[in-house]
Amino acid sequence: MGKEVLPPGGQGGDNIEAVDLKKALEERYLAYALSTIMHRALPDMRDGLKPVQRRIMHAMRLLRLNPDQGFAKCARIVGEVMGKFHPHGDQSIYDALVRLAQEFSVRYPLADGQGNFGNIDGDNPAAMRYTEARMTEVATLLLEGITEDAVDYRPTYNEEDEEPVVLPGAFPNLLANGSTGIAVGMATSIPPHNAAEICDAALHLIDHPDATVDDLMQIVQGPDFPTGGIIVDSRASIVEAYRTGRGAFRTRARWEQEDQGRGTYVVVVTEIPYQVQKAKLVEKIAELILARKLPLLEDVRDESTEDIRLVLVPKSRTVDAAILMESLFKLTELESRISLNMNVLSRGRVPNVLSLKEALAEWLAHRREVLQRRSRHRLGEIERRLEILGGLLIAYLNIDEVIRIIREEDEPKQVMMARWDLTDLQAESILNMRLRNLRKLEEFEIRKEFDGLTEEKKQIEALLASEPKQWQMIACQIRLIRDKFGPETALGRRRTSFADAPDVDVEEIHNAMVEKEPITVVVSDKGWLRAMKGHLSEFDSLTFKEGDKLKMAFHAQTTDKVLLFSTGGKFFTIGADRLPGGRGHGEPVRLIVDMENDQDIATAFIFQGGRKLLLASHQGYGFVVPEDELVANTRKGRQVMNVKTPDEAQMAIFVEGDHVAVIGENRKLLVFPLDQLAEMTRGKGVRLQRYKDGGLADIKTFSLADGLTWQDSSSRTFTRPKEELTEWLGDRAQAGRMAPKGFPRTGKFG
Repeated sequence: MGKEVLPPGGQGGDNIEAVDLKKALEERYLAYALSTIMHRALPDMRDGLKPVQRRIMHAMRLLRLNPDQGFAKCARIVGEVMGKFHPHGDQSIYDALVRLAQEFSVRYPLADGQGNFGNIDGDNPAAMRYTEARMTEVATLLLEGITEDAVDYRPTYNEEDEEPVVLPGAFPNLLANGSTGIAVGMATSIPPHNAAEICDAALHLIDHPDATVDDLMQIVQGPDFPTGGIIVDSRASIVEAYRTGRGAFRTRARWEQEDQGRGTYVVVVTEIPYQVQKAKLVEKIAELILARKLPLLEDVRDESTEDIRLVLVPKSRTVDAAILMESLFKLTELESRISLNMNVLSRGRVPNVLSLKEALAEWLAHRREVLQRRSRHRLGEIERRLEILGGLLIAYLNIDEVIRIIREEDEPKQVMMARWDLTDLQAESILNMRLRNLRKLEEFEIRKEFDGLTEEKKQIEALLASEPKQWQMIACQIRLIRDKFGPETALGRRRTSFADAPDVDVEEIHNAMVEKEPITVVVSDKGWLRAMKGHLSEFDSLTFKEGDKLKMAFHAQTTDKVLLFSTGGKFFTIGADRLPGGRGHGEPVRLIVDMENDQDIATAFIFQGGRKLLLASHQGYGFVVPEDELVANTRKGRQVMNVKTPDEAQMAIFVEGDHVAVIGENRKLLVFPLDQLAEMTRGKGVRLQRYKDGGLADIKTFSLADGLTWQDSSSRTFTRPKEELTEWLGDRAQAGRMAPKGFPRTGKFG
């Protein structure tokens, strides 16, 4: 048998180390979270890039894929990025590269793609072996000065090579192109902006360091999406979003009405909101038409070529285009909410939510640091070259002696250094000089170069010594970018505009989204609701669950609102289109609204608006309330009548006339003027009639001049004129007198 193999450090024991699981998980998850935040999801404020995007740019530079040179296969670029800098899946790298080339995804593309890079319909790009790419001018601006010690480098993942920590970023990429990302516990969402506006705001900040966000917002109007569209938010909310670094923008499609002759028209959508897939949008609209959720719309057609053209055909020529579009904005992604969350890596290290001013200030600070580093690098190059030129001039002045030393001495370098007090670099340069450079003209060229470099050195030293001169230089660079991407250029002109949302009646929009059809609303005694199609004339054929029966039924339209009054004094609002269909027995009211279990439906009716109701409780309390105050916007309803058990809300009748007739379960009738009742929006009410035992049986409002009418069980109508009601006339809260002969035994007015 072979020798037993023990684990490292094992002495034959288990060699198991006890670890606190909670602590271990915390440490490992924190490491993962930090890795996600720093190296994947959040962009760097300075160049606006995430690591994978930065590595793609760097690799394309190494492959010399400049805008004026040929394309390379995307597979070649992805392989370079993955092999040298980004040890992750090739698909994730290719996806990032594709996005950088999509004109509908990125406001100022960083990659110039050749081949199928996907489209706004959401179709996938071709495989990387078929597509080609190179850098755009924007990408070269981001890389400008990278070979001049403008930024720090760090070792790559395998320490075989180096990669830039950040790019010089001459272009304001973060704000101009935006960024989105989800990390652990934090996310970022920055919409694209207009580069010319960002440059103008940066120039303003250089001249006025104390400028506020409000001042900068005079220049930066707001987002500028590659797909255009219209932002319909108030100016105040837009400014507030940029002041705090958090907010959202309601973006709508751009549309126009196109006349078709003979009074007909179609609506043509020419721009859709940012990051909305056109094919899915058309599919959704078609689904809504089939589901009859868009009764004003007949058809949708996609006639897009290079430009977007969605044709919306209205049901008839009488349809209001504005109402039609409002209903579409409500139900589809023709209106989209794009969030702003300027959570970025501040100074490349600290996740932070920045305001517009702070974001611009960080970019400008980075540009200043790049300028200083490039200047110092150039200064070093000049000093080295001046040193060489100084040595060459000495050689020209003593050319014969130099030739003699080189020919005769064993160590010519050391002899020359001792003879003319030369540095090692100068002596080496003289020895490396070609014979053809010994002509007389060369001395003149060297003196000219020496003088030119000496002057440039002076200027750079003056620049490094003066902060105002540095800002002047940065402003000059920004102006050049602004001119290159100004509003008069095809790429730089503003695409997204701003407008106030049209002031359209909410009721009209609601009606526009519901097909108007006649229905009969059926309410059962145990609180089951349903809507039968059409206006039924007979209710005898309606079936109910065992032990249940019809409480009430009334005609309505699907566009109506149904108001339910509960015995708890609450009003609930249900859209008639939301009522369960007539098949079966419907649904219990408690599935539709949040009604308490110990409460029932007292009454229900169609909301018309402008009317007044008299509410009454079983114990004889009541008040008048305007109908418009009864609509509730939530499932919880609106508490209108305050009742405490054993009392409960019992009746809600529409007010007509000038007097109130109340009859109790004790068959005592009381008639009093309507103006003795208060009008309130909520409360217990005042006493209508006093009872020793029992409670309210029925209540009615009428005009005293026309007399009081009621119906008996045979539906015959009886009327008591004003003169015969004298003994029942009184004030509210009285007990009343026994009802006149002939009054129905049910105790109801009918």
